[in-house]
Amino acid sequence: MPLPASIVILTGSGISAESGLGTFRDKEGIWTKYPLEDLATPEGFERNPEFVQGFYNSRRAQLKDTKAHAGHQDLARLQTAYEAEGLEYLLVTQNVDNLHEQAGSTDVVHMHGELTSIRCLNCGANQHHKDDITADTHCQNCDAVGLMRPDVVWFGEIPLHMERIMEHLARCNMFVAIGTSGAVYPAAGFVQEARYQGAHTVELNLEPSDVAGAFDEAIYGPASDVVSKWVDKLIG
Repeated sequence: MPLPASIVILTGSGISAESGLGTFRDKEGIWTKYPLEDLATPEGFERNPEFVQGFYNSRRAQLKDTKAHAGHQDLARLQTAYEAEGLEYLLVTQNVDNLHEQAGSTDVVHMHGELTSIRCLNCGANQHHKDDITADTHCQNCDAVGLMRPDVVWFGEIPLHMERIMEHLARCNMFVAIGTSGAVYPAAGFVQEARYQGAHTVELNLEPSDVAGAFDEAIYGPASDVVSKWVDKLIG
């Protein structure tokens, strides 16, 4: 079977869970341990920047010792197959980790930002940064000191790269969601956008998501297993 001419893949925290990074909305998720209003909103950062910086510093440190698994690697393998055929492939992730890049994926669209990037509150510039943000961290663009924040999208902020994502959804032949809860919009609505355009829709997840009924096909189990089997089937 030939590869679909245009594919959009969306990944969520479920694909990173097997690498040891916590999910957010399940019964053991991060938001059951910490109030999202304190850690993931501009208002929470304004109230207590030290607390928020500490949380993201710890996640940044954890990421240094976290490795991609077979599911990440197989998506990189699928991208290689698409590029060899000259077909259109877009990998969108809600995750702020760099595990897709570790596995070899390129041009990954991080709609919720990246842990290894920080942003200046003075000039808006962002810069690559793998270490802790401290009161001495300075902006490489404007030299402001102590005004850097995590370059992640918090609740109440607009996700990144939406125009590009919607353009691809409008012409894709297949849409695949991997490890997503289906609870966070606008990402949870991508499957309906793709269905509206006539795309075949696939859910690969540990369990049915909140929008499972919108998918034409579903395979449930650990991402390292179901993603590999699905990619093998697609590539042939």
